[in-house]
Parts: sequence; structure tokens; C-alpha cells
Amino acid sequence: MRKTFFDEEIKSWSRFYRGNFVNSLSGFKSVSLIGTVDSDRRSNLAVFSNLVHLGADPALIGFINRPREAAPHTLANIEATSLYTINHITDSMVVQAHQTSAKYEEGVSEFNATGLNEEWIEGVPVPFVKESHVKYLLQLEDVVPIKQNGTFLVIGSLRLAVVPHEIISGDGFLHLEQAGSITSLGIDGYYNTSALGRFSYAKTDRPLTRL
Repeated sequence: MRKTFFDEEIKSWSRFYRGNFVNSLSGFKSVSLIGTVDSDRRSNLAVFSNLVHLGADPALIGFINRPREAAPHTLANIEATSLYTINHITDSMVVQAHQTSAKYEEGVSEFNATGLNEEWIEGVPVPFVKESHVKYLLQLEDVVPIKQNGTFLVIGSLRLAVVPHEIISGDGFLHLEQAGSITSLGIDGYYNTSALGRFSYAKTDRPLTRL
């Protein structure tokens, strides 16, 4: 049986219950590890589940950073160096990935703390996650404050991508389920994915076809 919740009731819930409810309500999300370094080249790694495609020409990807006092290190490092990596998570590394959400002291590398391995590509001054199969490098373009809750939309442009050749279709589509990339729900739920199918470009004068 369905139940309807109005905003007055939702606001009355405990912070933890409300946070779980609203975070789950928005649906399944991409989840990745963001790798950075500070001005002293000390590495940092943090899990983020709110990445979003902003455009392909130019190629822009954004993520939401929580208020600075709650999550200061990743954003501070990006602003200091302008470069950062995005690394897809697989089921074999999900426990370590989630552990990066712990509030480690500044200067403590989550790579070392969780047992994940840094991967350095020549000419790139920030680390990738070696265990990740799909990963890419972004350069900071803008940090947009969201005044309603003190968060920030961090916008980056694509500089480099590392992708298994066998998951790339002839039209450029990436079969991420074949690379083992997982998704997330709410604050602490992680899920595997399976393909339901691809469909032709929707037109008003013709039926859809499966690709």
C-alpha cells in the first residue's frame, strides 16, 4: 500500500532518517572515487555519489561537494592544483571505497588507509586508482556555490580517459556493466548493474527499435 508524505511530516523526521529517505528518493546514482593531491603532493581519495554529465562539446562533468566544513579536503586540493581524477568503483573494491568517506585527518592518504593503490600516468600530476577499470582526468573549470544549502557544484573539463577497449561500441557507447562499474543508492547502498537494452533515437513518426 502506498503512503503519501507531505513536506511538514518530512521536516519533522530525525536528521538521520530524513537524510536516508531523501537521498534514496532521488534514485540510483553513479558513484566514483575522486583522487587529488594537495599543494605538497600528498594524495587524497574520497567517494562521491553525485556526479553528473553536463555536456559533451565541450566535455564537462560536475559533482556536488558538501559544505566546506563537512568535506574540505577534496575541494581544497582541486582548487590548489586544478586537476583531479574520477575512478569508477567495482564490487571488489566497494568496501575500501566506502571507507574513504571516513573523516581522516588532513594529510592522511586514503589510499594508504584503505589499501587501494595509486596509479600514476606520465605527465599527470594527480593519482588514479589502480584497481579501477574506467577512470578519467578532469581540469577544474568552475566552482558554483549553491546558496540554499552551502554546497558547491564543481565543474571540470575532460582531459584524459582510460577505458577498456572491449566495452566501447562502434558508436562510442560504453557498456559500463561489462567493466564492473557499480552504482549507489542513498548514503551507503551499492548495487551491481545489468543492461536492459538500448533503443533508437525517439521520433514522433516511427516506432522505437532496439539497438
